[in-house]
Amino acid sequence: QVQLVESGGGLVQPGGSLRLSCAASGSIFSIDAMGWYRQAPGKQRDLVAAITSGGSTNYADSVKGRFTISRDNAKMTVYLQMNSLKPEDTAVYYCNADIKTALWDRATTRYWGQGTQVSVSS
Repeated sequence: QVQLVESGGGLVQPGGSLRLSCAASGSIFSIDAMGWYRQAPGKQRDLVAAITSGGSTNYADSVKGRFTISRDNAKMTVYLQMNSLKPEDTAVYYCNADIKTALWDRATTRYWGQGTQVSVSS
């Protein structure tokens, strides 16, 4: 069984910063890409940032230059450093990871965390 547990959300003023963490645990053989999505009320869940096992990254245009995704492979953890936060960044943030649970798995399975609320307001 695989679990992804997020932490670090909260309430912050515009212009402030937050750092989200997401730790994977359980029966894991390998982790490929990891990423962060967000979903605001009444909207679809959208990609915020993703990072491959080799460290290549991509970002949504709306967060480029403000957010940084990173990962610690030994800790099976992905991070999202969010700076210069804006009210429009308010959403539930979900992490995901593409995981193989056994050597013989043909493909990865995408697992999701439970979500953490980020609210940006004065």
